[in-house]
Amino acid sequence: MAKDFVKRSENYSEWYNELVVRADLAEQSAVRGCMVIKPYGYAIWEKMQHQLDKMFKATGHQNAYFPLFIPKSFLSREAEHVEGFAKECAVVTHHRLMNDPNGGGVVVDPNAKLEEELIVRPTSETIIWSTYKNWIKSYRDLPILCNQWANVVRWEMRTRMFLRTAEFLWQEGHTAHATREEAEEETRRMLEVYAEFAEKYMAMPVLKGHKSPNERFAGALDTLCIEAMMQDGKALQAGTSHFLGQNFAKAFDVQFLNNQNTLEYVWATSWGVSTRLMGALIMTHSDDNGLVLPPHLAPIHVAIVPICKNDEQQRQLDEHIAPIIKALETKELTVKYDNRPEYKPGWKFNEYEFKGVPVRLAIGPRDLENGTCEVCRRDTLEKTIMPIEGIADHVADLMEQIQQNLFAKAADFRAGMTRKVDTWDDFKVEIEKNGFLLCHWDGTAETEAHQGGDQGHHPLHPLRCRGRAWHLHLQRQALQPPCRLRPQLLGRI
Repeated sequence: MAKDFVKRSENYSEWYNELVVRADLAEQSAVRGCMVIKPYGYAIWEKMQHQLDKMFKATGHQNAYFPLFIPKSFLSREAEHVEGFAKECAVVTHHRLMNDPNGGGVVVDPNAKLEEELIVRPTSETIIWSTYKNWIKSYRDLPILCNQWANVVRWEMRTRMFLRTAEFLWQEGHTAHATREEAEEETRRMLEVYAEFAEKYMAMPVLKGHKSPNERFAGALDTLCIEAMMQDGKALQAGTSHFLGQNFAKAFDVQFLNNQNTLEYVWATSWGVSTRLMGALIMTHSDDNGLVLPPHLAPIHVAIVPICKNDEQQRQLDEHIAPIIKALETKELTVKYDNRPEYKPGWKFNEYEFKGVPVRLAIGPRDLENGTCEVCRRDTLEKTIMPIEGIADHVADLMEQIQQNLFAKAADFRAGMTRKVDTWDDFKVEIEKNGFLLCHWDGTAETEAHQGGDQGHHPLHPLRCRGRAWHLHLQRQALQPPCRLRPQLLGRI
């Protein structure tokens, strides 16, 4: 285990915060509530971006970019929307600074007050739908399938890097459709894209379902989401997809002439994931030795550490390791050959282990004589001696094994932390423990409010899954007898 690194069992929150910094992913910035994403952390986010972008484009979406600033009046047009974001908005009131006449540095120029205050983008529905009004006139202009990679600002008082910061990076999809059915299909389709990405690339099992009316996105008629269980037994919302109905089309008067030559309001969706996925990735797989990364998202797949005592041995190792690197790269694996003389092999071992590099190779003069190398896999820390011949094929196979093992381990953990309760008394006991509960809910807001209030907790992220024999519901809620309902799943966040 890494020296002076707190264990998950001792303080999970401190473990997470320290891992983010020590693994060189991010650090706190000079701006309160904002973080600096460091190159290694950003490289992971770039891999997420790249794969998601491919998946979006495969479903017919195109990238666009819309303004960072939103006129305050735009938010006022959709009442539920503005209510949902009002307390989190950063507001621009002036457009110029000036030198303080009294020598106090730079101050706001009182003569530069904006005619209308601007909101720094908390989300883009309003600015995008004001634009779509110019794009949409006829059914021939539909559908519009746009995605935006951007930053947003939601003023947070309590922040944690990647999980909750005042500024964060994300993508937001905004689509316009001629019919309700098309928009609802789009909402479901994008949730499936998120779920596939989470499970196939992040190796993170997720639950898919509907949020309750109390927990929907502000201005949405329906919100779907994926939720994952972290190693502390708590749920993390990893992505959302919203069916917006015609709310924003009506707010911005976006109508189209249908094929019957009559005017209709357009139907809308929006959907998004953010750098919160970085936090989810960390908390799903990492351990007391540091970061653990699934190979599909690892910036470095293989770290090769030479073991030598002098310059001549180093030269020989460089010469023999070069074709190994080339063979690995032909398997589309990224390789870090660390032959820096100023760092000892033991330090390098710890460094790449803590940074979650999936596979490490160690090769010394004796290994060259024997035609072997040491192979260490990060997920299990298992070390084996393998022939150098064919090592690229072996490592490529190992990557898939690691990817599958991480998913299976996370799925087994979730299964072991999921319990069934059928009585109110059992619920009140079990809900105080971490994990998910398979229990009962009648789907009403009244019961939701009663259960949250009875337990003294604020209701959290509901889910209700279709197409299953039971409801999925990730929320701290309780049974309200008599219960003649299908079960649901409850989790704590």
